[in-house]
Amino acid sequence: MTPELTALTLAALLQVLQYVLMSVPANRELGTGKTLSPRDGMNLQAELSPRTARLVRALNNHFEGLILFSIAVFVITFSDQGNGFTAAMSLLYLAARTLYIPAYYYGWTPWRSVIWMVGFVATALMLLAALA
Repeated sequence: MTPELTALTLAALLQVLQYVLMSVPANRELGTGKTLSPRDGMNLQAELSPRTARLVRALNNHFEGLILFSIAVFVITFSDQGNGFTAAMSLLYLAARTLYIPAYYYGWTPWRSVIWMVGFVATALMLLAALA
């Protein structure tokens, strides 16, 4: 497996971990009556503690970032353009996404945004490297 695909696999597992980190406190705070319901007309996020709500937002943000990162990894892999630079950028993305969770949870301002930008730029640089 290429380093880029390894980083993508680890990023997907990080997202699995984020589900657990978010769902355990959310279920404790809301109760299974609400979390097992169809949730029609409910805004459950408004009922969560601020930190648990941050975990929800961090998870949703990772979905957004993971889509673009996946495209970058697929383009690099399928065009056989992987190299030391793209491998480093994929690991930088993974490191940024890992740091983003505590940064969001603890409200590290402005570092949360800086960490997000590092992951975003690493992904964009992988896409640009594929065009070079």
